[in-house]
This record gives sequence, structure tokens and C-alpha cells, in this order.
Amino acid sequence: MKVKVISILEDNYMYLVIEEQSKQAIAVDPAVPHRLLEIVKREGLFLIAVLTTHYHWDHARGNEALVNEVPGLKVYGADDRIKGLTDKVTDSQELKFNSINVKCLFTPCHTSGDMCYYVWEDECTDAPAVFTGDTLFIGGCGRFLEGTAEQMHHNLTKVIASLPQETKVFCGHENTIKNLKFALLVEPENEKVKEMLSWARARDDDDKPTVPSTLQEEFDYNPFLRLSEKAVQKFTGKMEPVEVMRVLRKEMDKFKKPKERLPPQAMLALQWGLLMSSQDRLSPVIKDGD
Repeated sequence: MKVKVISILEDNYMYLVIEEQSKQAIAVDPAVPHRLLEIVKREGLFLIAVLTTHYHWDHARGNEALVNEVPGLKVYGADDRIKGLTDKVTDSQELKFNSINVKCLFTPCHTSGDMCYYVWEDECTDAPAVFTGDTLFIGGCGRFLEGTAEQMHHNLTKVIASLPQETKVFCGHENTIKNLKFALLVEPENEKVKEMLSWARARDDDDKPTVPSTLQEEFDYNPFLRLSEKAVQKFTGKMEPVEVMRVLRKEMDKFKKPKERLPPQAMLALQWGLLMSSQDRLSPVIKDGD
């Protein structure tokens, strides 16, 4: 089983899970269908199914186009609001695509119909994968748009945390640096956070994705999985795990990552460029007034 990471839109990811022997592929959240089909064609793959984590347009927008383009394509999801849905799935339901197995994990909170997908291959020693959409991010978690802290606590500490620790985490967005800056604010002495933030910045400089992480790694630096740690409790002023989760998310919602300060020469060039751009925009107005 091979997972192809595809960057789309501003910071989204869509994925192709490929059974290398048969060249059959399963797409996860293919919001840019033409790009997906280009990759499928270029690599000689056969697209047989789509797994949709939730109905938001930046995850499900491509479903209808793909159904129209690929005869017999199955689109799986847990929410009737998902466009192009052909097969509605339920919690713990298992799907099988030749040697690839998928277990559906119902994780309502970000939306009321969120579903994560735990994927593994028969007789394969490679680590399994979980596609978490906007539920679990590297170093963070999704907003509670249609749910509660109680639900997210259950999703992260009971559902996802029950998976094998070596499970690879493939999330829906590249927001790792912001998440880790917040994690450092929560736990300023956490060396794992510092190491991961340095690594993520280097990946960003090279324009490379930070996915996947592993569940074991997330427990080392993701504050939303570290609710019983003293530093996290001190930051929130709470001890009960759900209340810690609630305060963490409220603080994360207000958090703005500190801006990377540009060197003086770059700031001068930027200011000069903005000044010249402003003059260029004004000059036609001046001429019209002459």
C-alpha cells in the first residue's frame, strides 16, 4: 500500500491510497478532481472509490465531477450533505478493496457527520494509516464547529488513540507550524515541541509536506492529546480533561502565530515596492484629473 500526498488549494491535502500490485486507487477528500484524474492517468491507476471525511467544500467539492467522469465510482461518507455520495457508512463499518481494508471511525465535532478512515493492507508489515480530515492535525485538532469539547475528547482519546501507536496520521490541512507554535505556548519546556517545530520550519522552507506523523509522535507534542500533563493543565487553569480540552480549543481559536520578522533589507525592499506600487496606481488618476 502506497499513500500519495497531494497538496491542493491554499493548504489542503487530498490523498491517493494505491494498491501497487493491481494499480487500483482510493482517493481521500479529492477537492480538485481534474488534478486527481491527471495523476491517476499519468501513473496508470484505476480509481475505484472515494473516502470523504466531511461535507465541507474543500474536502468534498470534487466528488460529483469524479462520479460523472469515472463509471461505477463509489463515494463513501457519513453525512447526507456530502455531494456525490453513493454509499453512506456508519461507525466501525469495514470496507474492503482487494487487499486494502478500511475501518470507518465516526468522529463528530468539527461537523456532525465527520468520519475518519483507518486503513491497512493484508499481510503487510508496513504501518497502517488513519485519514483524519479536520479532526486531528499534526500538533492540533479541528474547530468544534458543530460539536462539543466532550465529543472531541472522545474522538481523540478514545477513538483515534485506540489505534496502534505506529499508525501514520494523514490530516486534511498543512497547518503544522501554527499548531506547534501554539503547542510551544502551552508547553514552553517541551523539547519534543521545539524539535518538531524546527523540523516543520525546515520542511516549509523546502516546500515539503509535514504529513504524515505517527500517533506515538502526536502524544509527545500535541497538547490536545496531552490533557493530563501538568504544564497543559497549568496553561488552561483546569484539571478535568474535557475542561482542559475546552479551554485549549478556545485559546487556539484566538491564537495568531507570531509573524516571522523579515531582515531589515527585506523590509526596506518590501516598503519600497509597496510605495512604487501605490504610485503606479495613483498615476492614471492624476492624468485623468489634468
